[in-house]
Amino acid sequence: MLREKVMSGVNGWVMLVVLLAAIAGSALMMVSAAKAESGPIVLIWILMIVVEVACLYGFTVLNPNEAKVIQLFGSYVGTMKQPGFWWVNPLTSRRRVSLRVRNFESSKLKVNDMDGNPIEIASVIVWRVVETAEALFQVDDYEQFLHVQAESAVRILATSYPYDSHGEGMSLRMSVVEIAHKLRDEIQERLAAAGIEIIEARISHLAYSPEIANTMLRRQQANAIIAARQKIVEGAVGMVEMALDLLSTKGVVQLDEERKASMVSNLLVVLCSDRDAQPIVNTGTLYQ
Repeated sequence: MLREKVMSGVNGWVMLVVLLAAIAGSALMMVSAAKAESGPIVLIWILMIVVEVACLYGFTVLNPNEAKVIQLFGSYVGTMKQPGFWWVNPLTSRRRVSLRVRNFESSKLKVNDMDGNPIEIASVIVWRVVETAEALFQVDDYEQFLHVQAESAVRILATSYPYDSHGEGMSLRMSVVEIAHKLRDEIQERLAAAGIEIIEARISHLAYSPEIANTMLRRQQANAIIAARQKIVEGAVGMVEMALDLLSTKGVVQLDEERKASMVSNLLVVLCSDRDAQPIVNTGTLYQ
C-alpha cells in the first residue's frame, strides 16, 4: 500500500533571487556575445535563459491546512505540508489536497429498522484527510468514496437496531451516544484505505416514514400513558403503606382488616384517579 512521504522544498524567496540574477546575467552575456558576433555562443545563452525562465514554474505557495502531492513523471515523490513559499522541480506536477476539517450531511434515507418499521434517517459526518497519498492514489475520488460509504454505513446501522426499544436494549432513538460511536467506527473502518479520519458521526434526522407516522405516534402515546400509570400506582401503594404504618405506630386509630381494606380503596382512588376526587361525608358508621 502506498504511504505518505513528507518532503520539503527549497526556500522560494532564495530561489527567486537566484533565478532572477541568473536570467539577468545570461541576458548580459547574450548581449555581449551578440556584439562580438559569436553566433553559437548567443544560441547557448538563449537556451540558458529559456531553461532559467522554465525554472520559474517550480514556485508554489502552500497555505495553512493544505498539502501539495508531488509527482514526477507519474511517480509519487512526496507530500509538502509546511505552509510558505517554496520551489520544487519544475518538471513535477503538484496536486492540492485540503487538510481542513469538513462536514458531510447525507440525504434522508428510507430504510427498515430491525423490527421492519420503515423509517427516515440521515447523518452528519465530520472528517478530514490525514494520508494524502492514500486519498489520491488508493481510491478514484475520495470525497465521492466517503459519501457512498457513509450512506451505506447508515443503512446497515439502521437495520441493526430498532427505532425504539421501549426500555429494552439499545435503540436508534434512545441510545444516541452509543449509536453515534458505532456509526463512527463503522464508517472509519470502511474508509481506512482512503486516508480519511472520521472525527465525529451522528444521526441528524430520525423519524418514522409518513405512511406509519400517525400509527406509531399513537403507540408511543399509549406506551407513555402506561409507563406513567405504573409510576403513579407504585407511588400510591407506597403512600398507602406509609399511611397505615404511621397510623398503627402512633396509635391514632385501630383498624380491623375490613376498615383497612376500605381505607386502602379510598386512598388508591384519590391518589390514582386522573380527576379530582369527590368526597362523600358519612354521617353514620362505617357499616351503615
